[in-house]
Amino acid sequence: MPPPINIALIGSGIFIKEEHLPAVLACPDLNLKAIYSRTLKSATTVSKLLPTTESENTTQVDLYSDDSAKGETYPDLLARDDVHAVIIALPIIVQPRFIQEALKAGKHVLAEKPLAPDVQSGRELIEWYHDHIDTNKVTFGVAEQFRYLKAFLYAAEQARGMGKVIGFRHFLSADVKPDMKYFQTEWRRKPEHQGGFLLDGGVHFVAGMRLLLGKEAKVERVVAFTALGREHLGPVDTVDASFRLAGGGTGGFSVSMGTSFKGARWGVACERGSVSVEGDKVTVLPVHGEERVVEKGDEVGGVKQEVFAWAKGMVSGRQEERQRPEEGLADLEVLEAMLKSGKAGGQPVELKYQI
Repeated sequence: MPPPINIALIGSGIFIKEEHLPAVLACPDLNLKAIYSRTLKSATTVSKLLPTTESENTTQVDLYSDDSAKGETYPDLLARDDVHAVIIALPIIVQPRFIQEALKAGKHVLAEKPLAPDVQSGRELIEWYHDHIDTNKVTFGVAEQFRYLKAFLYAAEQARGMGKVIGFRHFLSADVKPDMKYFQTEWRRKPEHQGGFLLDGGVHFVAGMRLLLGKEAKVERVVAFTALGREHLGPVDTVDASFRLAGGGTGGFSVSMGTSFKGARWGVACERGSVSVEGDKVTVLPVHGEERVVEKGDEVGGVKQEVFAWAKGMVSGRQEERQRPEEGLADLEVLEAMLKSGKAGGQPVELKYQI
């Protein structure tokens, strides 16, 4: 069995603390060597969640920050030969720079979604990666736990056995309050990126939709309207869109982060039946047959599954296909198309980078 891969966590937010750190500590293929955050104080808050050694009340993980008194900054971390990979979870606007610097230093990267604040910068980052990095030796992955949720994987498998996709519906409604923990971060309360909270959370739902639709029914054209229901969630918190799909099908996508409606449901209609997902419940309804309802539970969030898959990809030398950055770009493109169409009062937007 090969030795574990030494990695660093880049960031100190909620997702690093509650999702990435536990996943890394649980993964036998990974060994946490360092943590970086903008301030030493915030890096320390992550380190305090680590288990202590038996011999002394301390951890064996080094801390890096922009204000480190020892001069231990992000470039210093990247210069370490004994750190081979990084997981990056930073504010959307700054993340592409950190990704690029890590790849330049020869580190494998798993970056949180969205890939970038907009399609142009995401596409430029991917093109730079393929042009300047030996992708056989250094991998760049985009995290998206929806691609690892058992309910979606099972539903997609069932849908592929029912013939051509003829329709799709997605509804998600929530009322994000000002005191919601994820909304408490400064970069979410005062977003510099398009779409605000709708971009940050919405790419998850697009990823789930694309998984259910499959490659043969990718989104080709979008018409959408956007609105703001809760002032603290500006610039927009609601999108209602219609899609034209490859193969002639159509779809509807409705997401609101600021509404009194509640609930979430995905559904895909195929020639020989339909499949829907609601939480862990998958409902399969053949045109000629009995309805089946199956529960496909997960460890919360799916992050552990994706981190384990990332580690296995590095060990085997074969990158996990679901983490290719092109997948992240395709998610981002659909959401950006909806935002652009909404801003233009419902003008159609053609998509270019769907895979």
